[in-house]
Amino acid sequence: MYNHTRYFQHFNFNGWRYQYLLGCVIALLLIFTPLAISDTTEEANEAEEVKKSPIKIGGALRVNYVYGSYGNEENPHPRGEDIGDADLEIFRLNADLDYQNIMGRIEYRWYDSYSMIHTAWLGYNLEDLGTVKIGIVRAPFGPTAYGVSTSWFFDQHFYVGLADDPDVGITWNGTFDKLSLDLGFFLMSEPQTFGGSLNSSRYGYDVVTWEEHADAEGNVEWGAEENGYDEQLQFNLRTIYSLADVADVGVSLQYGMLKATNVGDDESGSHYALSAHMKNTVADFTLYSQFSYYAHNIAEETPWGTGDLIPMGAYDFAWPIASEGLIPALSLRYGGINTESISWIDSVTPYVEWSTILKTVEDYNASTLVTVGASWTILSSLYLYSDVGITDGNFFVGNTDDNYNNILTGVNHVGANGNNIWHWRVNFNFGYYF
Repeated sequence: MYNHTRYFQHFNFNGWRYQYLLGCVIALLLIFTPLAISDTTEEANEAEEVKKSPIKIGGALRVNYVYGSYGNEENPHPRGEDIGDADLEIFRLNADLDYQNIMGRIEYRWYDSYSMIHTAWLGYNLEDLGTVKIGIVRAPFGPTAYGVSTSWFFDQHFYVGLADDPDVGITWNGTFDKLSLDLGFFLMSEPQTFGGSLNSSRYGYDVVTWEEHADAEGNVEWGAEENGYDEQLQFNLRTIYSLADVADVGVSLQYGMLKATNVGDDESGSHYALSAHMKNTVADFTLYSQFSYYAHNIAEETPWGTGDLIPMGAYDFAWPIASEGLIPALSLRYGGINTESISWIDSVTPYVEWSTILKTVEDYNASTLVTVGASWTILSSLYLYSDVGITDGNFFVGNTDDNYNNILTGVNHVGANGNNIWHWRVNFNFGYYF
């Protein structure tokens, strides 16, 4: 493999101290810059009528109810017993800036035992020349910011880092007649913030370092030493063309480098993804479709026993995914339900979604996720996801008979998926937004 080490000699992005410092600098910049702009505006217009503030503070509080295939007779789990379990999912605070051509957003999220910076960027509207954003900003990939999905679970693109993934860099978006174009360049993935994991207290799934080893049979040695890869120097391109009332057809490309930590003598790697996607609307039905290929080019001999898997983390936990795969995905939603006769329901949108990851390693099982549900808007500020998820390869849905002591045969997820057990989960997510 070609050695990319010289590209990284001046970029020590994977140190936690550097990532923490960078996160704090971005947060402080986005907090105090809007305040400075607001003060300047106030001083310049003392004699004028008081204007609306360019800063908007908001947030959300969300609660989850879950019932599904969790635990077993020997190891019962509250989510699989009686009528299930409810808990606080997330509390978040955000601030938005809109001042003339300057815009910005910062969002921080708190979960049960960890927290993270979700978004932190400043932008400038170049009018006919598009919009530029810099900071922790979402990488453009797929038909929408969330891939094909509108459900609480997302689709399988999300779990390999190809949907709704914020990174540290700069993006540009421009619209020219029927063509929409997005470009992005990212120095690194978003920084680790506060949590119990080594490098996975983050919102979007990224290639990360972890502290586990595994032998050739997949048996895990927990807490061995830091090892793995970090994402760096990533480029994204997305283009979407509107064909009148027929379809929005698009292509997304992603390419980046990987910096190794304690992976033998090989200190470099790369990753890339290609995707074709489409949006079709007929009457009140909208169909999103996407077909993607992704690959991570890394060493064959790794501390986790194979180059066919690579550790990827989010939500304060890391686990190996398949290094290479194909992902077809579909999402059909219906927006024609009239709720005028029910005063407290503003809207309801039912949907059905399907996605699967087809691995290039013959011994690895496919990972399929099917979601049937609806999103609701209630009394203007209450939002509800009501979903049923069924999967043979996603550890957000069920855990019966999963064994996290083996990365090849133990866990129902998007890696080797060796146990290949079908799980189900009923999920109600209640959110109050302010």
